Amino acid sequence: MGCITEKFIELKHNREKALVGFVVCGDPDIGISREICLHLCKAGVDVLELGVPFSDPTADGPVIQRASQRALKSGTTLNSVFDVASQLKKEVNTPIVLFSYYNPIFKLGVSNFYRRLIDTGIDGVLVVDLPPEESQELTDCWQNGEIDFIRLIAPTTPESRIEKITSDASGFIYLISKTGVTGSEGLDYGEISGMIRKIRKFSDLPVCVGFGISTPEQVKNISAISDGVVIGSAFVKTIELNLENRNVLLEKLLLQVKSYKDAQNL
Repeated sequence: MGCITEKFIELKHNREKALVGFVVCGDPDIGISREICLHLCKAGVDVLELGVPFSDPTADGPVIQRASQRALKSGTTLNSVFDVASQLKKEVNTPIVLFSYYNPIFKLGVSNFYRRLIDTGIDGVLVVDLPPEESQELTDCWQNGEIDFIRLIAPTTPESRIEKITSDASGFIYLISKTGVTGSEGLDYGEISGMIRKIRKFSDLPVCVGFGISTPEQVKNISAISDGVVIGSAFVKTIELNLENRNVLLEKLLLQVKSYKDAQNL
């Protein structure tokens, strides 16, 4: 049983929902980014999504695009992300999901990528632009369920497609809350609830909802109908607005995590 599955079992036993936190690794530089990640984990994030900076993040809104540019400018690479993950794994038990576009993985090579995943102890992978039909090249060398492959489902995905996507997913399902890019506004809770019901026809995996969730009220409403929420742009925006004062930044992130966890427990 993987670390991600164990975390969701623990949360269910405690009648809690998952708070999945996303940051771009290397934003604004590797040293501060590692500290941010460690702080988020210790503050109560249940699963950490460690984003690999990419020059053309087509699924991401301007907040995360700017974070990727800052990280790339500071010299962050996929290997840098692995190094941060390895350091984090020595200090916290929080499951870590590597969140990437396929291009950096392809450049490293799938065999090298797999070895680095195992060596660093990363628990799961989410590749934004790699559909099931094209992922066999990446996952063929994975053995014994050592690494979870997190699948994305969009609000426009038909049931026949949901069945295919969930057939080889593991860890949890990431349901995109709406069409558009990360950080955009407006949530239709009825539509989201309907999509979750469709997913549960085909999979028993936990369903976490992301894109456009930023306020405690939204976290409360999404948590009521799902197994967890994914917070990305809201954390990244806090980082962006407090780049000049590390202590203030870390304190604000702690309060942000607390406000989301409190909302989930209401």
